[in-house]
Amino acid sequence: MARTRDESSPLFAGNAAGTLRLIIYLALAVVLMVLDQRNGWLWRLRYGASAVVEPVYRLAGLPAAGVRTMSVAFADRQRLTEQNQRLREDLLLANAKLNRMAAVAEQNQRLKELLDTQHSLELNVQLARVIGVDLGAYRYQLTLNVGSRDGVKPGQPVIDAHGVMGQVKEVLPTTAVVMLVTDPAHAIPVVIERSGLRTVAYGSRDGDQLALPNIPLAADVRAGDKLLTSGLGGRFPPGFPVGEIVSVAPAATGMFLVAQARPAADLDRSEDVLLLHDQAEPDGPPALVKPMGPPSDLTPNGAAAPAANATVQSVTTPATVGVPQ
Repeated sequence: MARTRDESSPLFAGNAAGTLRLIIYLALAVVLMVLDQRNGWLWRLRYGASAVVEPVYRLAGLPAAGVRTMSVAFADRQRLTEQNQRLREDLLLANAKLNRMAAVAEQNQRLKELLDTQHSLELNVQLARVIGVDLGAYRYQLTLNVGSRDGVKPGQPVIDAHGVMGQVKEVLPTTAVVMLVTDPAHAIPVVIERSGLRTVAYGSRDGDQLALPNIPLAADVRAGDKLLTSGLGGRFPPGFPVGEIVSVAPAATGMFLVAQARPAADLDRSEDVLLLHDQAEPDGPPALVKPMGPPSDLTPNGAAAPAANATVQSVTTPATVGVPQ
């Protein structure tokens, strides 16, 4: 709506007074610009005004700054939470890989010890893996992953890298059951390495030790003595570690000494074992060697003497060779 003449601004009024006011205002503006250019008065004024007005601006901007700070903090917290979760997953995965590597390294060490045992003793052995453990009441046995199809037979000795574990009790087509030396129903002839005393080690009811109940009172037996297989009975070859005596005490009857021994084999930790093959000594005396020498018709004055010498040599030589080493 257009303004009427009476409602118009007095600055632009169409009379001499309005024109004079306009000129005065223009002159004042020019003077202020000149003074500001030369002395910087208006800059000082603006500086002081900004010092007064700045808190107002800050107060007005607080809601927006608070919202922005909260959004940044929330985003940073979420990012840190995600990074922490990823790092925890990576740490768990690294620990799992490390544990797996440690288990594989330990398994390789056990296999190396088994192979070293085989090579050092030149044994005819068969490697088997433990797939089951039965430690029930008065029964301590293992299950192996080999059976009759693999040539396993009942009575075969079973060893690990440290000593005798037991013997095969039952053979199935693909598995075999091993009775441990700590089974109460198991007995093994042993010899004390230090003194040479022969005795028998039985399994105990607690399943983790061996019992030697029939030691003479005058026998030289002490804690720390090593037990080896004696070879008697023909089941276990001589010289294999069986255990170590941990205690010796008189029996309740007072007629014998009773010793407790710790098994040498890792009965509760071994995962791979060796089955011995064809370890028994041949029965009977060795076969006679066929006499060697020239025919009797070519020997001067008869062949009786050379034939006799040959016979004597054929008898004495095998007797010397046949002595167990």
